[in-house]
Amino acid sequence: MDSVTQAALGATVAGAIAGKRCNAKVLLIGAALGTLPDLDVVIDYGDAVSNTIKHRGFTHSLLLIPIFSLFVSWLYYRFRTDAFWSFKRVFALVLSVLVTHVAIDAMTTYGTQLLWPLPGYFEVGNVFIIDPLYTIPLLIGIVVALFSKRVGGRWCQGVVLVSSLYLLWGFAAQQVIADRVEENLAAQNISNDQVLITPSPFNTLLWRVVVVEGDQYFEGLASLLDSDSQIDFIQRSRGEWPLESRPQTLIGLEAFSHGFLGYRQDGEKLIVSDLRLGMADSLAFEFVFAKATADSKWQLLEAPTRYPSERSLDQISVLWERMLGDQGIDANLQRVAYNKAREHQE
Repeated sequence: MDSVTQAALGATVAGAIAGKRCNAKVLLIGAALGTLPDLDVVIDYGDAVSNTIKHRGFTHSLLLIPIFSLFVSWLYYRFRTDAFWSFKRVFALVLSVLVTHVAIDAMTTYGTQLLWPLPGYFEVGNVFIIDPLYTIPLLIGIVVALFSKRVGGRWCQGVVLVSSLYLLWGFAAQQVIADRVEENLAAQNISNDQVLITPSPFNTLLWRVVVVEGDQYFEGLASLLDSDSQIDFIQRSRGEWPLESRPQTLIGLEAFSHGFLGYRQDGEKLIVSDLRLGMADSLAFEFVFAKATADSKWQLLEAPTRYPSERSLDQISVLWERMLGDQGIDANLQRVAYNKAREHQE
């Protein structure tokens, strides 16, 4: 999740544990702990791909967090004794804030290495990386706790519960869409072996569906407010890796994306895209792996670089209309995709 959400979650979790002892200092400590695991972004692993796939690594490991929490709690209790803030209570606060951080991260589409150093990326994809409906109740709880010590702890407990129920709602909505997707794939004779269902930006009503089938992939949108259960999938070329050798960065990116990768050429650049994050014409994670030589062969870059993606607020207004159930937008998306495919062929 974004840093504001993580800080707000950490503060309210700390306030909930503090109860009647909730105050500004407790909220500040919770917010700091809530952002602590994401400080791994300052580590440079050598290239853009490694920096992406190794984020949410050791600082997000459920195997290491309890050890770190014990150490922090011991330090606090070693230099400051308090009848209320016992070692057990401090440990519960630190552990709860850190665990909820990695838990909410794992509910987004961006993979989290929950069992580092064991390999594997975990994600549920039932909430977008930024969702105001999840964050706003947390912020309200913090404001109330800052201005009313008497009820601040109870408010923190309440907003943590409300936000948790929102996550459950997102998971339930995802399952409803999943049933609809399965019916559509069967009706349209599309394989269901590799399917991704993830929310579109800032909501849990409109969902993006990506289906990989060989060297093709299908992309569609489905809203809980749609009157027609049919999903109009856009078929796109996924491309293929053109070289015999496969660098470790590519192997790592394949594991990170669970195989949801696309390959394309843009001028002299060979671009590998993570198909899961963003929209097909504006993907969040794209990388330049090679450049064409004078004799039309590919030369691998020593370090892959980030390929800038286009972002436009115009997409938000379109997605808002689509979220409300305007399925006519899907036909326009089909035409845009077709025209762009022809431009690439020409």
